[in-house]
Amino acid sequence: MARDRFAPHFDPDCGDTALTSARHDIVIGRWQGLRELLYTTGPDWPSRGHRVRLLAQACVSSSSVESWVAAEPRRGDALVLRAATETARAFSLAIAAGRGAPIDQHRIDGAVMACLQAAEAYPEDPTPWVSLISVARLYPAGVRVQELERWWDELLGRDPYNVEGHLQILHYYSSRWHGTHGLMYDFARDAAGVAPAGSALPVLVQYARVEEFRFAQDAAQDGRTSVSLAQHWRNDGAVSDVWRTWQAWIVGRTESEVAPAELRDVNYLTHAACHAGVHDVAASLLRMLDRRATRTPWSYTGDAEKQLVKWRKEFRLRA
Repeated sequence: MARDRFAPHFDPDCGDTALTSARHDIVIGRWQGLRELLYTTGPDWPSRGHRVRLLAQACVSSSSVESWVAAEPRRGDALVLRAATETARAFSLAIAAGRGAPIDQHRIDGAVMACLQAAEAYPEDPTPWVSLISVARLYPAGVRVQELERWWDELLGRDPYNVEGHLQILHYYSSRWHGTHGLMYDFARDAAGVAPAGSALPVLVQYARVEEFRFAQDAAQDGRTSVSLAQHWRNDGAVSDVWRTWQAWIVGRTESEVAPAELRDVNYLTHAACHAGVHDVAASLLRMLDRRATRTPWSYTGDAEKQLVKWRKEFRLRA
């Protein structure tokens, strides 16, 4: 009997079935499922951040979060989700306007105010500070250094190893936004250096490498330079970074399963290991993922499904 052909599963909720159920409420115009999900999530900050981020993306073109806030104007969970949704809406406007085109600053200011209101309503939650750091990128000149540092300190005071928060700062410091490649890599490596064993923070270096590649792609499309996939991913530094992240994060993990909140991170390291030619690490990570996948970062280097099928075939992994 022939084996089934391998096909990755790109679940937008990363296998979080409770999140999938709550997102269905958004489709039918209800908010009660959102309240129940975030209430039961509680102070599990990685899961909470993951759920709020994806719920916010689903709420961008919906009035569900506004209905919830109208019904329960003082509920911290509702205000936290509204802040993340306003942030996602501001980014949607920026994407629609095109790279480099300014958007109405009142929309950015409105998102900032929503984040500060959420932080006041739910003082323990790091999530509003993640949203705040994210929306800071949309100001054409960024924000004042002192202000960004204050927001960063507020986040670290609540969750010092918050991966999503670190990722938003990394984006802010990237050349595509308000920094340089050097500043971005320095931040990623500094964060990796202080992370406890088993923390996913070392994968920030792989996120940085993707950011640099995307910047090079943009430059190549503009005719300013050329980009080589092999040179970018297979240099000695890139290979060493894969090994360091593997040792510090994956080897140090105590969990055997990949949680929904870390699925994207594991895909970033897997992508880097495959393209760097670190075969043992890549094969182990592909086995760990099985069919579970996220479209990014694979979509930045080609067709996501075809790449995953190709790499599994190269490493002779069974479907």
